[in-house]
Amino acid sequence: MPAQIYSPFTNFNFSNNKCFLTGQNVNPTEERIQVFPQWLMSRYELEDKPFKLLDESMATYKDLKLPCTAEVNERYIEPLENEIAAAFDGGYEAVKALDENKLFQWAGKLLYGIIFNEVQAGIKLQHSQGEEFNISQSIIHKFNNLHMMLQSLNLPIEFDGFKPYSLVLFKVDNADNVFGYRDEINTMTFSLRVNDFGLIICLQDNGANARYHQEALDKIAGQTLHPIQFEELNARFFYSAYLFNRLPEYDIFTIEDTISIEALPLRGTSSKPLFDDWMNKTYGQVLENFWKNWGFLLLEIIRNPEKPMSFLFDADGSFKNGNALELPK
Repeated sequence: MPAQIYSPFTNFNFSNNKCFLTGQNVNPTEERIQVFPQWLMSRYELEDKPFKLLDESMATYKDLKLPCTAEVNERYIEPLENEIAAAFDGGYEAVKALDENKLFQWAGKLLYGIIFNEVQAGIKLQHSQGEEFNISQSIIHKFNNLHMMLQSLNLPIEFDGFKPYSLVLFKVDNADNVFGYRDEINTMTFSLRVNDFGLIICLQDNGANARYHQEALDKIAGQTLHPIQFEELNARFFYSAYLFNRLPEYDIFTIEDTISIEALPLRGTSSKPLFDDWMNKTYGQVLENFWKNWGFLLLEIIRNPEKPMSFLFDADGSFKNGNALELPK
């Protein structure tokens, strides 16, 4: 019998009795894994740090868990975690040498784990108020696609001639023990700045955001970034992911024992550009948030509304050397 893709969104089953990846029954008290892997939490002392959920309730990093069969954990999750942990220990060069699909699977499992906990919290909250759980169909579409592609961990799934994500990796001159993590589950965007590197992944765009920023990426290719430069790039990707206005669609074929996923053209039948118009004031607000550590305010960032402040590029568009930046202490 050919492998079957599992979709928890069909029956909206987000109980702790079903494995998040396969839908198999689990022991809800014993068969659970951490969303943020133990190695990452231990390395950056995250276990008891606060983590705010979308409903404004507070959890800790160690509170976020996923139901997972012991077999799935042992065969698929732990080997991936061990490989990623070793690469993170090795720093930028070791992470660069990884198969990008493994970074996608690792980030996807983490982001999906947050989604799972958010959905659980939402169901619990709305049921306590006597309401049915309600979530937009477009968000379900994105979540379902991410979960489908995450099953490339445990099923013979191949992406036919495309990557479902944009992924950029840069060497960054980080301080010791920095842990810079951000996510935006509505746009499926993830970033992590640790050790000597920074990683940004748009998990559901078929590479569109990387193509959108290609000119900037070409200019900074091979450069070591100052943290403020990486956060500027981060802001650009998070904002463009917000502007991205397509819901990717896929055809799925089973050929012998392989499940093949083929991306349909993003343009589809619409004549609209793939991205809504870039608004510098809105981008400035995003950048202000990403630059909080340096204290820059929106009025400074968009003093020239046509050219927001940049530490990546000078007035003629050339890359700025991170070592020569003058920043507030």
